[in-house]
Amino acid sequence: MSESVTLTINGQKYSAEKGKTVLQVAADNGIKIPTLCHHEEIEPYGACRLCIVEITRGTRNRIVTSCLYPVEEGLVVQTDSPRVVRNRKMLLDLLLARCSENKVIKGLAAEYGIEKPSFREEYREKHDCIVCGLCVRACEQVVGVSAISLVNRGIHKEPKPPYLERAKACIGCGSCFYVCPTNAIQMEDKNGIRRIDRWKVEFKLKKCSKCGIEWAPVAQLEYIRKKWDLPAGFFDICPNCK
Repeated sequence: MSESVTLTINGQKYSAEKGKTVLQVAADNGIKIPTLCHHEEIEPYGACRLCIVEITRGTRNRIVTSCLYPVEEGLVVQTDSPRVVRNRKMLLDLLLARCSENKVIKGLAAEYGIEKPSFREEYREKHDCIVCGLCVRACEQVVGVSAISLVNRGIHKEPKPPYLERAKACIGCGSCFYVCPTNAIQMEDKNGIRRIDRWKVEFKLKKCSKCGIEWAPVAQLEYIRKKWDLPAGFFDICPNCK
């Protein structure tokens, strides 16, 4: 049986499994903490910092990222204290300056009363990518391909294929597209081809021999077939027809 701890979140006591993070326990109990770079199937990274909370242990009080901080016996957590809100607004102001036209960032900022970034117009940018690294981590940890990585440093850091060329290791699975929190990665299936322009790749889609639907990239299915030693022709029929 898993060991449990008791902690207090926003004045309410909760029992939680030891080893879980503050973010997980909050989510388990219906307490909303904003986050952009977190996904339950991917190892936490703490890139966006929006999930910050204020914790108290004894006489010590500090700000931590809830997606990385494990719960402890007697821990006191505030998810929306004035200090947390002030820091979160600063983070959103910075994100909005970078992604000034992105609908997701604008929506989050508006929730905190930020209609436009405080930075002057010449310092604002029109990126969609917040460099959270979710796409890179999904490709590496979930898919096991590592077709992309984070390159450069500082404000020039971004996810890219090796040598900034076509992502040759990409299998077209679209995991990067599905986990991207700001819709910075676009994927299109059209005329039997899947395209992910950000990685400069396109893939032929497999057509179901029964219903004729084009349902997944051939490269992705072949990768899965070889990985699990499945027989040839295993993916000739789509999941719906099976």
